[in-house]
Amino acid sequence: MVREDGKRNFALREGDGSEESVFSGNTPRQAALKAARRLDPAPSEDAADPVDLELREKGTDKVHIYEGWAWEEEAPDNSPDWMPEEITEANVSKEGIDHLDE
Repeated sequence: MVREDGKRNFALREGDGSEESVFSGNTPRQAALKAARRLDPAPSEDAADPVDLELREKGTDKVHIYEGWAWEEEAPDNSPDWMPEEITEANVSKEGIDHLDE
């Protein structure tokens, strides 16, 4: 279901099927990146372990499946004063789409 601003809502599904968090984005990947940034960050991208992320598009039975990982990185030199020196970066890789039988 698309909002007036073009964004869609995606619920992060846990292993037991519960949906605690909702992320919005124009694309499923954008929402998956937001969800991945909440993961426990590794010290570097090479040391990060991918985690399965399942995002159900609200109003549909589509479940977008991603592998996501997060890591810490130094903030850029031109970052604003309020930004911390260490920031969390994330990346995702699409694994496919599933449909709920519910």
